[in-house]
Amino acid sequence: MRIKALKNGKKVFVGLSGGVDSSVAALLLQKEGYEVVGVHLRCWNQGGCDEKEAEDARRVAGVLGIPFYVFNLEKEYKEAVVDYMIDGYRRGLTPNPDVMCNKEVKFGLFLKRALELGADYVATGHYVYRTETADGTQLWAAKDKNKDQSYFLWTLTPDQLRHSLFPLGRLTKPQVRKIAAKNKLPTAAKKDSQGICFLGQVSLDDFLGAYLPERAGAVVNAKGERIGSHRGVQFYTVGQRHGLAIPGQKPYYIAGKNADSNEITVVEEAGDPIALSKELELVDVNFIDRNYAEKEKFSALVRTRYRQELRPAEIKKKEGETVLIFNSPQSFIAPGQSAVFYTARGKMIGGGTIV
Repeated sequence: MRIKALKNGKKVFVGLSGGVDSSVAALLLQKEGYEVVGVHLRCWNQGGCDEKEAEDARRVAGVLGIPFYVFNLEKEYKEAVVDYMIDGYRRGLTPNPDVMCNKEVKFGLFLKRALELGADYVATGHYVYRTETADGTQLWAAKDKNKDQSYFLWTLTPDQLRHSLFPLGRLTKPQVRKIAAKNKLPTAAKKDSQGICFLGQVSLDDFLGAYLPERAGAVVNAKGERIGSHRGVQFYTVGQRHGLAIPGQKPYYIAGKNADSNEITVVEEAGDPIALSKELELVDVNFIDRNYAEKEKFSALVRTRYRQELRPAEIKKKEGETVLIFNSPQSFIAPGQSAVFYTARGKMIGGGTIV
């Protein structure tokens, strides 16, 4: 089926993952009058489930009557996302592969190739929306706060945003499923994927264990006293409450990790001073709203984990460094995760990686 009246002749390559969200994104853009091309990104996958996803994406393209292609990015994905995650855990960090996938693959390699092939835009099923203003393209948290995925998109540059569309940002998940069912899309009732996409049915522990061998280490309390043991800092993250060999019945939280000494520090209460942080150093800071890029300091609402409540803070630049200072101390901040800044109305300011 060919759209008779294209929207200003604009062509958009939609990343069809095989799920309902990207399927509806393609449908809505087609209804708006864009010339839509479906593209499935074949990425490195541990569980071998990508064939099913690719076939579901192909079926959606068939229902919509749009061209369909598969871009093989397995090698590039392995290097940019998988190896990044493994190296992060090796160094005692808690890396975020979804952020890196968006930066390097979906809005990096995919966007670059799409533009080279004549596309004006790429589009995805992310729950986030953008606006065009005199100050440039702005990105906003989604209407559906339970599905908002803006946290994973803080690395996007102005040029990437100008060429990206997000049709689902003002819809809720139930609305998306209703649209899919009404238009007889084969993914309408498909369950959402959970966890890290490239692991398949393999647990994160088992996956990391294939690359990072176990090395027993000490678990110490707030006083530095050894109270138990662990299998290696790479298998744990700050805030975790299980998987430690500690005698007795008391539950403990992981408050800190030291990759060099292979030591984990635990506390009994989330409010323990050792578990709290008020000031963070950030690296690789990116500003989506360019009005903030030159400011020496500004106030914002900050999220340091996906779906975490927003917390008020001040961001300062001093002596070439970016420092984030919370209004009140926050518990279990994990180095390697992202700190993402928003205005009170939900506009994304930018973000950075926690050191």
